[in-house]
Amino acid sequence: MSSFWSIWISVLSLGTLIGCYLLLRMCLKNFADVEEGESTGHNFDGIEELNNPLPKWWSTFFLITIIWGFGYLLVYPGLGNWQGLFGWTSSNQGILNLEESRAKAEYAKENNLIVQYDMEVKAADAKFGPIFEAFAARDIQELATDEEALKVGQRLFLQNCSQCHGSDAHGTTGFPNLADNDWLYGGSPDAIKASIMHGRKAQGMIGWETMLGGAQGVKDVAAYVMSLSGREVDPDSAKAGQEKFAMCAGCHGVDGTGSTAMGLPLGAPNLTDNIWLYGGSPRVIEQSIRHGRSGVMPAWKDILGEQKVHVISAYIYSLSQN
Repeated sequence: MSSFWSIWISVLSLGTLIGCYLLLRMCLKNFADVEEGESTGHNFDGIEELNNPLPKWWSTFFLITIIWGFGYLLVYPGLGNWQGLFGWTSSNQGILNLEESRAKAEYAKENNLIVQYDMEVKAADAKFGPIFEAFAARDIQELATDEEALKVGQRLFLQNCSQCHGSDAHGTTGFPNLADNDWLYGGSPDAIKASIMHGRKAQGMIGWETMLGGAQGVKDVAAYVMSLSGREVDPDSAKAGQEKFAMCAGCHGVDGTGSTAMGLPLGAPNLTDNIWLYGGSPRVIEQSIRHGRSGVMPAWKDILGEQKVHVISAYIYSLSQN
């Protein structure tokens, strides 16, 4: 951090605490020239104003908070480039880009600075590393039957995956259900692990309204798609939609069973099983055809590491088997 910003932050931080103290002192003074608890002579609508001071407990706690603020800034980093009495620092404080992050990490390493996050990660790796290493040496299918491994995998899933797929892994709109046996990219142990490790970026379904001839073409194709899963639709509309569905067969297959059934990693879903990623109502299906869909799942390899991904894969695989 430059000297200017260091001074700027220090002045603002200390100035705020000093200002709070001066404000408190001013509020504790009696400017009304009236004894505490006595009337100030102000009356409004039958209400008489008394010269009541600030409650002692409130002003005392306010003062303690100000003193605690000064102490915190002395002990921990908070005043510009000041590292605190303990010499603690943060490896991501003030980072603007990756190069600066690396430079700060090297600086911390060369100067033996204590980085709290790195200390905690190192301690956790030392404690749990051998456990994950032992899990990673076992096959995912075998690991999926190990109750202890599944407990670890479930905790990792709740911490990292439940925000999108739900705590029960049943998914929500736009995020697939991982507890059934319907897979966009394959449900084998290796396919599940590959999806988590490297992420998935769908090829993207484009909007088809113009190419299908407008709103009626969209309705016809939607009717045919719903008929594939045995739903009741207008037979004439479905028949018209079947002719236009040939434009969709390149991804979903001629029979609508999806790209996985054809051995292609396109992420095009099976349209014959009545399982819908974005909703299966006629309106939502028409919206999907009209405007298209595109989903992205981030890669977790660099975030969790392969060993933890291995355990999560076993947990997810176990859900689909049950």
